[in-house]
Amino acid sequence: MFADRTNWNLAPNRLSEALARHRSAGKPLIDLTASNPTECGFTYDREKILGALANPLSLSYEPQPKGLLAARESVAGYYASRDDRVNANDILLTTGTSEAYSFVSRVLCNPGDEVLIPTPSYPLFDLLADIRDIRLVRYSLIYDHGWQIDFHALEAALTTRTRAIIVVHPNNPTGHFTKPEERSRLNQLCAARQIAVIADEVFLDFSLSVKPQTSWAPNSEALTFTMSGLSKICGLPQMKVAWLVTTGPEDLKAQALDRLEVIADTYLSMNAPIQHAIPEFLERRPEFQQQLMSRAKGNLAELDRLLSAQKACGRLAVEGGWYAVLRVPATLTDEEVALDLLEKEGVYVHPGHFYDFPSDGYLIVSLIAPEREFAEGIKRLLSIF
Repeated sequence: MFADRTNWNLAPNRLSEALARHRSAGKPLIDLTASNPTECGFTYDREKILGALANPLSLSYEPQPKGLLAARESVAGYYASRDDRVNANDILLTTGTSEAYSFVSRVLCNPGDEVLIPTPSYPLFDLLADIRDIRLVRYSLIYDHGWQIDFHALEAALTTRTRAIIVVHPNNPTGHFTKPEERSRLNQLCAARQIAVIADEVFLDFSLSVKPQTSWAPNSEALTFTMSGLSKICGLPQMKVAWLVTTGPEDLKAQALDRLEVIADTYLSMNAPIQHAIPEFLERRPEFQQQLMSRAKGNLAELDRLLSAQKACGRLAVEGGWYAVLRVPATLTDEEVALDLLEKEGVYVHPGHFYDFPSDGYLIVSLIAPEREFAEGIKRLLSIF
């Protein structure tokens, strides 16, 4: 009765079952996987945020497939503040980056076509691909004093059915940015083969170095779809605001925008109050980002301090984002280590295999957990090795 594409194994994994038991028993828990900023103790200007949703203009219905011009201009202004030039006419508003991925896949891919994704990376891509009848092909990221694209593996993965290459800038959870030389090589490869670049930049603003990182949004050498949104930039995941910037050679860009506009017009999914609030939300982003970056940098420094006091564990280099990758002894599988940590110490972490790390010995921790919880959780984690 049901479509094959939804024939997933929905049984919970061992770690999820253990976490549910732990919580149902009312046991104390230190959650080092925290990803929801609204639950991490950050301060929001409630009056300004909620007031932005009460704009009287929201009582008028003005259907615009790409989104209201004022909202798109505020997104263009966001890029201008980063010294990245983006035209508001090249921006399309979506209710989340998942919808943006859906729109792009509909424009680029027929059923069975292929999209290359990095590994390790966030596991959401598999479900999005299943829903859209796309085949994901993984290309490796390799670690050698920092992360880099394995171009030999990437080029070997290309076929006549490859339609796009996804880059996550910075990647989640490895926290590395695409380097300028990698961007140049990807542009050359994609332009020559008529392949699109899909750049996921939801963590772009959260560079752990002094120097801001350049967006893919102004890229003109290959057809490029750049996506981001307020979930991370403003710490407002509940508002469901994202956008898609389409750039590249003018003929390809024009065709892509025309097709995207028809798709967006079919759904008209973003509501008016949210669109009218986008300029205010974006204006408030420094308040949130300063809090988050202070915590992330503080937690990273505390992590390094605790790691320096022992020799069993270390961490991999991280350039941006909200996560750190720990290298731990591979005496057990990552899942077994995570289970041990939960059951014996009441600390919840993600094992590396959740993100397709190629071997055991990796744990992922969030850098936005409250400081005291983070420090205590890391102490307990290190105590089991």
